[in-house]
Amino acid sequence: MRVAADDPLADDVRALLEEHLADMRRISPPESVHALDPVALAAPGVLFLAARDDDGALLGCGALKRLSEEEGELKSMRTSAAARGRGVASAVLAAVVAAARARGLRRISLETGSESFFDPAVRLYLRHGFTPCGPFADYTDDPHSRYLTLAL
Repeated sequence: MRVAADDPLADDVRALLEEHLADMRRISPPESVHALDPVALAAPGVLFLAARDDDGALLGCGALKRLSEEEGELKSMRTSAAARGRGVASAVLAAVVAAARARGLRRISLETGSESFFDPAVRLYLRHGFTPCGPFADYTDDPHSRYLTLAL
């Protein structure tokens, strides 16, 4: 598996991101869906990474959105259904954290849902050193959101 910068507008990536957005819209109320669409992930200030196998098949993705000179936000973590359980999310997360460090960021934070659907993701983040925190950036207290952060 190789994790590297990729194009969120590529057809295979767009399909995975649309699946991600559909799940978020199905699980959370509209005002609590904070996932970015492919166009927003292609914007300046966002580093989009994808994990691919040796044949180039998309396994998963994640992004780093710069919030300030010192803080970034983890966005759009998603593993394809066929690749789940193979360490893709851990590899993408490690690459995003490494990219944040390389950019001189001192903190990376994330918002995820509070429904049980999101429990595996929260366990992943906690295993990688993230800790619960309050809302950051433009987020507010929301019973449908959980916030986590990692000092770099």
